[in-house]
Amino acid sequence: MHSFPARIHPALTSFADECFGTLARLMAYVGTLALLGIGGVHLWDQLPDFADAEPPAKASWSVAARTQPAFAVGQIDSSDKTVGYEIFRHPEGGRKDVFRWTSKATGPDDTPIAELEIYRPGAELTASQSVTAEISARMDPNARRELEAAGVIDSKFGKIALLRRAGSGDGAGSCLGFLKRFDEPNLQISGWTCQGVGLPARRAAIACVLGRLVLLTAGNDAKLADLFARAELRRTNCSPIASPAISADWVVGVENPLLRGRL
Repeated sequence: MHSFPARIHPALTSFADECFGTLARLMAYVGTLALLGIGGVHLWDQLPDFADAEPPAKASWSVAARTQPAFAVGQIDSSDKTVGYEIFRHPEGGRKDVFRWTSKATGPDDTPIAELEIYRPGAELTASQSVTAEISARMDPNARRELEAAGVIDSKFGKIALLRRAGSGDGAGSCLGFLKRFDEPNLQISGWTCQGVGLPARRAAIACVLGRLVLLTAGNDAKLADLFARAELRRTNCSPIASPAISADWVVGVENPLLRGRL
């Protein structure tokens, strides 16, 4: 009878090690799936909280009370009107210098009768923003009527587009908006007025306000300083209350525009 040594054959040892390795990998795989399942359940439980959470507040304009004024407007028929000047800044770089005129006849609520805004955009300006809709809201926050073209006037800043509410007449309660954009420097001048009796007088009032707008400081913006320097060379005297006969000489009509010189 043959006797065998008391040891395990190498093939059997290798097979046992392979079984234990496979079992360990299987347990690790099952454990990973369990962890993923627990994480998925936890995230699912958090979904209602995500849905109810409010979106982050968008950056908005704020009054810059300590900012030095950059513009000024000469006195215009100040016997019964007061002027306010506010500066607004946007976190993304924009700045608005806003002049508002109120009349003592409007009562204690200080309802504006005219406004002038000099807007130097920052990164907050987008192509989707409607400038005419913004001007309309500034003219009357309660009105939702669209603006239509109302001709142009000449000024020291060049041709200024005029706007009025669609279908509005030439009565005492009618207002007239205006808009001028510049690419160099990146600048927008806009506003509105309800002063004067009739559109010719309001056109004259807008031209007069723009003629009296001056730059106090440009900071480091050389293009802004150059724009106002060139504009001052074209400035002319204006009458706060222009008669239709005077204003018709330089005001462009809506239906049949007639201007001095070339457009």
